[in-house]
Amino acid sequence: MYPKLGSADPVNPSICFHIIKPGCICMTNPSYIDSYYHDTIVGHRSLLPLSGGVEVDVCIIGGGLAGLTAARELQRFGKSVCVLEAKRVGWGASGRNGGFVSDGYAEGTLALEKKLGFEHSKALFDLSCEGTRYVRRTIEQLNAPKVPIQEGWLRVLRHDDGDGLKRSVERLVEAYGASYGFWETERVRETLLSERYFQGMDDPGAFHIHPLNYALALADDISVKGGLVVEDCAAQTFQREGAGWRIETAQDVDVKAGQILLCGSAYMEKLYPKLERSILPVATYVVTSHVMPDKIESAIRYRGCIGDTRRAGDYYRLVDDGQRLLWGGRITTRRSEPAQLADMLKKDIQAIYPQLGEFKIERAWAGLMGYCVHKMPIMREMEPGIWAATAAGGHGLNVTATLGMVAAEAMAGMGKSYKLFEPFEADWGGGPIGQLGTQVAYWGMQAMDWWDEVRS
Repeated sequence: MYPKLGSADPVNPSICFHIIKPGCICMTNPSYIDSYYHDTIVGHRSLLPLSGGVEVDVCIIGGGLAGLTAARELQRFGKSVCVLEAKRVGWGASGRNGGFVSDGYAEGTLALEKKLGFEHSKALFDLSCEGTRYVRRTIEQLNAPKVPIQEGWLRVLRHDDGDGLKRSVERLVEAYGASYGFWETERVRETLLSERYFQGMDDPGAFHIHPLNYALALADDISVKGGLVVEDCAAQTFQREGAGWRIETAQDVDVKAGQILLCGSAYMEKLYPKLERSILPVATYVVTSHVMPDKIESAIRYRGCIGDTRRAGDYYRLVDDGQRLLWGGRITTRRSEPAQLADMLKKDIQAIYPQLGEFKIERAWAGLMGYCVHKMPIMREMEPGIWAATAAGGHGLNVTATLGMVAAEAMAGMGKSYKLFEPFEADWGGGPIGQLGTQVAYWGMQAMDWWDEVRS
């Protein structure tokens, strides 16, 4: 019999299994990858290892943003939670991404409308908007340290298609209630001084943040409220035990839970194959420049998120009060990082903004995201007591917040929004053949992007 979270050992009452102090996270492995986010991480608190077993209502596997959001919301519904993270909180895609927060999903809203019909697509879009609001609201509620909010997202065309973009913007504004604005080429080029760009769509409700520090703020809040966040503690197996589940971990500590929520995305391996085989690991790359405010002012006069609408496009933003450029791009199914990653992305940047001239790349890193062939997340009960909220790759932080909220409501018996995701099943992604097919598909997208630009 496991002690419940927060209870004392029945043999030795001085041993309490709610072992973390307020503001603490259980961990033993101190390492994050070298990145701009690691360089600017919030200060570390006193951390303790996990010992003994624990019993909770819900065990969440994966300490990324979806899992942490779900844990926080489950606590709001009165549920005890334990988050198991194999590395560090936000170690994977949650702490390596571009930091963009905006409405929608990897699959476009109008594409979803064609597949599902307007009513269903509108309901999904509204859920995604709540995810965006959740991130903003939570940062303000927690007064999260070193998580400044910078407003706006400008999405630009690399080929001339003003009529098509304008029609899309009008449809999203009129039917979906979006606050987007259409920019003509002249206005785009006055803001982003590059002849490679044409028309654009401005989203004033979007914003960008420091995603790793946001993840740490969520984890701190969970622990302060009595939850357990355990780092360097991979879930190895789980099996049915009575009315619940017993999870065996790499720390030789077992967790007993009434329900399990799987949030490991592309980093979860050999734990639940039915889910893992549906997720394709897709890598993208990010770099940050050295401090160069004068050069940046000669090229970029927009402080929000910036990205092009290509099928495999660039995304970037200014950080450190506009003094550095953070740039992401390239998409591949290869797991290894290119040897000349910094030079490769530097050339991409110079192709758009040749006026930047020579500059130094200070940090370069890769992030592995989870995608499905349908380009939507998986949010469902896989079998009684086993839920999945994962594969949020391709659109950003609002989707992780949306999944966390929806999963918590469903597992607490407080909502049925998860049913909106029923069409997006955990279909087999094709394994190695599927990864090859995805890579070939991306090459095809790049070729189509290239042809569109040549014609312009």
